[in-house]
Amino acid sequence: MSISDVPGVRVGHWTDAGARTGCTVVLLPPEGAVAGVDVRGSAPGTRETDLLRPGMLVERVHAVCLCGGSAFGLAAADGVMRFLRDRGVGLPVAGPVRVPIVPAAVIFDLVMGRPEAPGPDQGYAACEDAERASGPPAEGRVGAGTGAAVGKLLGLESSSPGGVGTASVRLPGGAVVGALAVANAVGDVYGRDGRLLAGARDPEGALVDARRLLLERGRPTQPPPPGASTTIAVVATDAALDKAGCRKLAEQAQDGLALAVRPAHTMYDGDTVFALSTGAEPADPTSLGLAAAEAMWRAIERAVRVG
Repeated sequence: MSISDVPGVRVGHWTDAGARTGCTVVLLPPEGAVAGVDVRGSAPGTRETDLLRPGMLVERVHAVCLCGGSAFGLAAADGVMRFLRDRGVGLPVAGPVRVPIVPAAVIFDLVMGRPEAPGPDQGYAACEDAERASGPPAEGRVGAGTGAAVGKLLGLESSSPGGVGTASVRLPGGAVVGALAVANAVGDVYGRDGRLLAGARDPEGALVDARRLLLERGRPTQPPPPGASTTIAVVATDAALDKAGCRKLAEQAQDGLALAVRPAHTMYDGDTVFALSTGAEPADPTSLGLAAAEAMWRAIERAVRVG
């Protein structure tokens, strides 16, 4: 089960395994999707998030771009815009002119391989991959998760691989909620059974309960570099939501992020969740929010387990 279970949602990746970076695109129907965002980390790298606030003019977005390469990687969204423009997709503004709306967020991976970042051509290639997609998206160390790592409280050299993961939850009434996450966190990742799945390791390679050590010592052994970590994600549903509802769904999906990643939303992370509504299915808002948190937790689990 994946975010592509939500009708109209396709996912594509562009990967540079040598440089250990890449980008991931969530491609939407030509009419776009209602969208919202919740940014809780203190070191975000984002694009087009202000227009997603309730009360802003633009209601719909046409794709979401998740990128490696820190702030340099935001340029990949230019290629996503070009891909959509070539297909006549975008917000009608004047006469035949259409402007594709493509929010984006980045992770920092510049020290994991060569210090390179995806650009417009790579964003375009990820869209082409999404256009060809016929099944669940690839997971693990692909796309924006190629150079991801989690568990940096004891230093980057003690971290574990992160990656991309996706999952979905279907409610009894028929609505489905899917999540796609790129896990690159300061904190460690815990499973739904409470077990530590990935994170800081000791010199012998065994997982360490860095959260407990941090509480005992009162400070990280080696403070993570500013802006060098984050979990970025998209949660999508075919339930009918307005922009305020999408914002709430993104907030509730952050609950799943905080259950999976400990600690989450730190001064060193840029945790950002986009929420999308593609359909008109009825759904109880409380159940929908719970499904968003559950799908996000499952997606982050898969991000560190697959590949």
